[in-house]
Amino acid sequence: MQQPLEPPGQQPPGSGSRKSPEDAGGDGKGSVDGDATSDNPYVGLVSHLRAAWLSGRTRPLEYRVAQLEALGRFLDEKKQEILEATAADLGKPPFEAEFSEVLLCKNELHETLNNLSRWVKDQHVERTMVTRLDSAFIRKDPYGVVLIIAPWNYPIYLLLVPLIGAIAAGNCVIVKPSEIAKNSERLVVEALPGYLDKDCFAVVAAGVQETTRLLENRFDYIFYTGSPSVGRTIMTAAAKHLTPVTLELGGKNPCYVSDTCDVQNVARRVVWGRFFNAGQTCVAPDYLLCSLEMQEKLMPFLREAITEFYGSNPKESPDFGRIVGTRHFQRVQALLRSGRVAIGGLTDEEQLYIAPTVLVDLQPSDPIMQEEIFGPILPIITVANVDEAIDFINSRERPLVVYVFSSDGKVVNQVLERTSSGGFCGNDTLMHLTLTSLPFGGIGTSGLGMYHGRFTFETFTHHRGCLHRGMGREVLNALRYPPYSQQKLGLVRAACEVKRKGTCTLL
Repeated sequence: MQQPLEPPGQQPPGSGSRKSPEDAGGDGKGSVDGDATSDNPYVGLVSHLRAAWLSGRTRPLEYRVAQLEALGRFLDEKKQEILEATAADLGKPPFEAEFSEVLLCKNELHETLNNLSRWVKDQHVERTMVTRLDSAFIRKDPYGVVLIIAPWNYPIYLLLVPLIGAIAAGNCVIVKPSEIAKNSERLVVEALPGYLDKDCFAVVAAGVQETTRLLENRFDYIFYTGSPSVGRTIMTAAAKHLTPVTLELGGKNPCYVSDTCDVQNVARRVVWGRFFNAGQTCVAPDYLLCSLEMQEKLMPFLREAITEFYGSNPKESPDFGRIVGTRHFQRVQALLRSGRVAIGGLTDEEQLYIAPTVLVDLQPSDPIMQEEIFGPILPIITVANVDEAIDFINSRERPLVVYVFSSDGKVVNQVLERTSSGGFCGNDTLMHLTLTSLPFGGIGTSGLGMYHGRFTFETFTHHRGCLHRGMGREVLNALRYPPYSQQKLGLVRAACEVKRKGTCTLL
């Protein structure tokens, strides 16, 4: 998060952003919303949304469907503005923007609309002998008022996908787009509230100071996508109110290339995944692990793929993006001092351009191996074999995804079995992210929790265990009441015990 773009309160009332307590309704006391004080600029907004949620307004299935369909209209009607905003913020090519910011959002939306009537149903569960005549079920309850904080690298997709699940689950929502992607933030702030129920959904434009104040309020769930360092800050703020969180973070995603593979196909798939969105993708392969022999085989094919995709001068290619801002440019540019540039290496700060670059002759202690790159640089670390690659991966923090390329399925399974990561993809990059049927999330420092498809709905749903018993048959309940006896205990055990399958207990 960066410095705020402007102080709170400058957006027009009713826009859904930067509402004062008076704009949003409520008395500003913050009594039901934790420790936020009356001078907190967001306490009234949070209270207003909580009152709407407590009224039951967001619970009917028809209401949720209507709001989700409105999100679909936003994507359809504002598609051109989305393409223009992401191009202005990140130099994102139209193909990449439509694929990642629009199509994948619509896939998530349609998956939810196609299945929501089934997802929201009570889930009836097994009962013991003593509860055989009763109703036992899991009720899919919304959490309440949730906060979604989105990042800048996919400013529409990574805001709307969690929002889809939060709406589907019946919550009221405050979304905060990233202030770093200024044009995308402006689009969301100005356009999105016009599609949603303003009493239940709000967009807040906020920088560091404002977000800090926003987090003083009690939310019922917080969903954050961004860096591990800010994730710790989010988790600390949430802990004050014992608020559950999902943290979608990142890390250094390893990509092992075995000696048995189709080298040209590997190069093409790695180049696409590494340099998509100019490398500013949390699941991009962060570095390659391979033998020295494989590195020598890969190099001409990596160079060939870069030229095929982006031309002899990627700076002039309409299909290669730019770094989001000067601070991030300078950070990524400094990482080029590690190792030796084998391909690329050219930079232009005025245009925020860093060429697709491959680095070799690296040491694990080099600066580029100490942080997530988040830019168009691909380091190669040489290892002797798959065992050494696995040891290298396991010596570091658990990543968001592990990649492996091999024509030998045993090698792929070996890497899968002996490593731990948020996700896994064999013989390709990024594509696991496109499946609404797979959960997406990190583990350890790469994140906490998961989403996509039904998993997003489940993330924003409280699974409420319910037992509804009849008022009669009290004679059966007498067995559990004092005065106790061994005979009563034996009968209660027989009525309540869950037995191991294949065993038999004689009374």
